[in-house]
Amino acid sequence: MSNLREIAALAGVSVATASRALKGQTGLAEATRARIVQLATELGYDVARLRKSAVRRVCFLLHRQHSTLVANPFFSAVLQGVETACQDAGVVLTFLSIGPTDPLTELLALHQPDALLCAGYFEPEVLQRLSQRDLPMLLLDAWQQGVASVNPDHRQGGWLATRHLLQQGRKVAFLSGSLAHYSIRERAMGYRQALFDAGMLANPAWEPVLPAGMTVEDAVWQVSNQLLDHPQPPDAIFAYNDAAALLLLQVARQRGLRVPQDLAIVGFDDIAAASLAHPALSTVRVDKLRLGQRAVALLLQGEGMQQEVHPVTLVVRASSSETG
Repeated sequence: MSNLREIAALAGVSVATASRALKGQTGLAEATRARIVQLATELGYDVARLRKSAVRRVCFLLHRQHSTLVANPFFSAVLQGVETACQDAGVVLTFLSIGPTDPLTELLALHQPDALLCAGYFEPEVLQRLSQRDLPMLLLDAWQQGVASVNPDHRQGGWLATRHLLQQGRKVAFLSGSLAHYSIRERAMGYRQALFDAGMLANPAWEPVLPAGMTVEDAVWQVSNQLLDHPQPPDAIFAYNDAAALLLLQVARQRGLRVPQDLAIVGFDDIAAASLAHPALSTVRVDKLRLGQRAVALLLQGEGMQQEVHPVTLVVRASSSETG
């Protein structure tokens, strides 16, 4: 019986491309697929067995800028969902933290994945290099045209958080991380949509972006103090995630501001620390376990370019409502 490498050589394609054709995966020209399948049939290759075990190893990739999983509870919870789904399916899961200058080919060769699950932000050039691997790839908490993805409804969440604060008659600012991140851009769009729906104009001074090259702690401290020192400061802040919102609580405490009386604060993600904060943090709840599980399901099903958006819910606690 011929092996996959021999079939690839005869067809004039890479081993990964031959594998994708025989597994029935998307992204190949039909003429190329037909030629590879015909060669495999003529040479007696067991195509059925390959398809039964199409994905046996999934590599979970996280950008190094997201820091460690311990320091990033959102992705820690997502990874739990991924791990559970892989265990249930009998799939091996590996983890790889990468940056734009890393030798991707060499690193991925060590993992030997059948599919890639890319969580969070990656530079476009990194995604391009990953897509050239000829492996099934899915983006989790990220989006790119023509690539399968699973996301929470970031825009709706931003709208819910902002509307909640506007309904109290508050002047609402949005504390933003880098807009290179799809999730943050969408949350910013939700913020602006809520202002538009309320008949209010956006104030650029109330949409500060954390500067690059600083720790999140230092950046939030600097930008939030500048925002609150503005001649016309807001009395409510919607932060792009819970980690930033929890730091805002510290800033408010240092400045002697009462939360929520003087400053209402809402975050996004509903990490475990949100409900334990003092006061407890209002936030937008994301079903992180479900996101991870669905990402694995789509990879195993080979659903091609399917892009799922999952609903989110607003959780009102004491940081934005005295009755929350």
